[in-house]
Amino acid sequence: MWIIFALLATVFFGARGIMYQWTSQKKINRNLLLFGVFFVGFIISVLGVTLLNQKWYGWADITVGLALGFGSFAANAFLHKGFSVGKASLISILSGLTPLFVLVFAFLLWQETLTTLQLIGFFIIFGGLYIIRYSNDISFTNLQGAQWGLLAALFFSFNDLLGKQSTLLEADTFATLTSMFGFGSLLFAISWLVSNKKQACDTNDSRPNWSPVKTFSCGLLIGLTNVAGMVAIISAFAIGNTGLVSAISGMNILIILLYSRIILKESFTRQELLGLTTAFIGVIVLRLSY
Repeated sequence: MWIIFALLATVFFGARGIMYQWTSQKKINRNLLLFGVFFVGFIISVLGVTLLNQKWYGWADITVGLALGFGSFAANAFLHKGFSVGKASLISILSGLTPLFVLVFAFLLWQETLTTLQLIGFFIIFGGLYIIRYSNDISFTNLQGAQWGLLAALFFSFNDLLGKQSTLLEADTFATLTSMFGFGSLLFAISWLVSNKKQACDTNDSRPNWSPVKTFSCGLLIGLTNVAGMVAIISAFAIGNTGLVSAISGMNILIILLYSRIILKESFTRQELLGLTTAFIGVIVLRLSY
């Protein structure tokens, strides 16, 4: 069952990534957009708490939720920034390195281990990701937005670990998400108000400027995929291995890669195609290990 939840997270986070890339090319206030993304998550989470009679059982639950809010604030901001300045396929690949960090920290924190076949599947997936990564000419003098993708990966791994920790605390899902989305909304609202005092958009940009209402409304729509993905991945963490759940949900980069190829017409090299195929094989190996 955890695989189903992880795959659902893959689809929802993939859809979020596509909409992030699309909006990143528009003339908008990024902080206002992301405020909308988190605000709708906050409203839905509050409804979940109310309808399901969920609650916080102590300061540990609240602290994990607030930490999730900070991690999500940083990760989503870095991801959207990366899409605005870098190649969509490159940013999605680098942000997809999250499970690599999760695997290491899950071992250090909870001594989680994998079977031999699971390890093989896991490293096949990342072998595919690295093949694609090295097909791009990245250097310290030509980062191509890679720094934002890597920062997003680090903070998303931080979120995955906290999501797992919330399940170990047996915290109620929507109570945790209320703290997370509420704090994230507050941080983005503050960032928006601060950026409003400055020049939010480039005056030399000829693209039409989105109104605040249109920007916030679009954020609300994207937020539906975000909150659905969070519910799915926390449900997967509750019953599955942290590293494997993170690995499968991290495959949302393949959805973004297909989007970048079909819609954005970004060309794939032989190495990138080999990497995609390898990653899919890795997922199959993981599935056969259960």
